[in-house]
Amino acid sequence: MNIEQADQARQDPTYRKALVELLYQLADDELCLGHRDSEWLGVAPDLEGDVAFSSIAQDEVGHAIFHLERLHELGEADPDTLAFSRGLNERRNAVLMERPNGDWAKTILRHFLYDMFDDVRTEALLASSYRPLAQGMAKIQREEYYHLLHLKLWFIRLARGGGEARHRMEQALAEVWPEVGDLFSLGEGEEELLRHGLIQCGSGELMHRWVERVKPVFQEAELLWPGLPPQPELQGRSGEHTQDLAEMIRTLSEVYTSDPAACW
Repeated sequence: MNIEQADQARQDPTYRKALVELLYQLADDELCLGHRDSEWLGVAPDLEGDVAFSSIAQDEVGHAIFHLERLHELGEADPDTLAFSRGLNERRNAVLMERPNGDWAKTILRHFLYDMFDDVRTEALLASSYRPLAQGMAKIQREEYYHLLHLKLWFIRLARGGGEARHRMEQALAEVWPEVGDLFSLGEGEEELLRHGLIQCGSGELMHRWVERVKPVFQEAELLWPGLPPQPELQGRSGEHTQDLAEMIRTLSEVYTSDPAACW
């Protein structure tokens, strides 16, 4: 079924272009986050956090692979090439996802805010006109449910912890918030995505739904709501990225680039 609908998508250039852009956004967000999560292996503040982040990292990378495989079905390069060999301006992840982890508070905050966004975006993709994507997102949603539970608990725990934990969470919020708005962009092809039914709501509605879910958690965590995320300086969905992503790709692809023709 996947291959059949992929063939149909190839026959409609506007449909294919919008779908490919969307899949790159999904894949690149998840790949960046999965890699950042993996960097906590062995250095998380407790054993439970270490094991949890190792598992979450595997899931996120697995989700990225799913999207990269759908791209390959549509005629793009194989998943390894797409993951390791594209240049910065070809990447479609939100800039927030490429930033270094920082301390534990910043990691938790960034992950919680993203997972809330990802939950909203996933719901908007469950009825996607591209059935392979809709079917895959239904499975991914079940896995992400547990990620969000874990991150929400840590978010509230740190924010209400007082002292150093509270201070670091407030500091992380000040650093992260200016780039949160980039998450909601659907890129230059948003109109086509909506016209073809590839996603069921636009960027404005995604942010509205996200605010409705995140704001009550801020209240529960006794954190002051910062207001709507501002327009970001860089547009990751349009290929605008930082040196942080360049360094991440270099690390991520170190083994692959040693012999791209090898079968690992």
